[in-house]
Amino acid sequence: MFAVIKKELKTYFYSPVGYVFIGLFLIMFSIFFYIDVFQYSSTNFEYIFYSGATILTFITPILTMRSIAEERKNGTEQLLLTSPLSITKVVIGKFIAATIIVIITEICTFLYFGILCFFGKPHITTALVTLLGFLLLAISYISFGILASSITENQIIAGVITIGFFILTWFLPQFSDIFTNFSLINMFSKFPSGQIDIADTVTYITFTILCLLLTVIVMQRRKSVR
Repeated sequence: MFAVIKKELKTYFYSPVGYVFIGLFLIMFSIFFYIDVFQYSSTNFEYIFYSGATILTFITPILTMRSIAEERKNGTEQLLLTSPLSITKVVIGKFIAATIIVIITEICTFLYFGILCFFGKPHITTALVTLLGFLLLAISYISFGILASSITENQIIAGVITIGFFILTWFLPQFSDIFTNFSLINMFSKFPSGQIDIADTVTYITFTILCLLLTVIVMQRRKSVR
């Protein structure tokens, strides 16, 4: 599994993918940071992540759309399916590598926290809770993105499916309160207030595991067909 993680990380950093993801997020985050801090005189670091969650919705496919779809397109998927590593370890390895990129991005946001410390006294505990919620949201997005990538060999289609699903869950609560608990981004809203909601945390983790299991099943079925 560590070999897969290493290979994926090399792919992210030997190509523009990892830099584009981190760069786009930080550019957009900087814009919202400027608006909140300098125009509205706010020193609440955690509230900027409301905008960060929105950014994540649209750039997650940069990390995930190529993860398995590219393997199929290039014909290297057969090597994965017949490798000594189990398919489960391959999927988890790809998932962990993408999660590491998000963690690096989160670490970079501490620069903004340092700037806020110069202007005011942001609450470090609330900031850490917000970063935890953001990571939970990110791993949920990543797991679904990898699942979408496993069902097609076209990276663009995988990206469209991923963003389409995220937007759908985003707006579902507007149609009925029944769907409130199915909105990944809405569940994140409690974390910037410093609350670690156990139910939402379990939902994020369960959703992530479910998507990874479905990805393994999809690849196992493809292996059996071959």
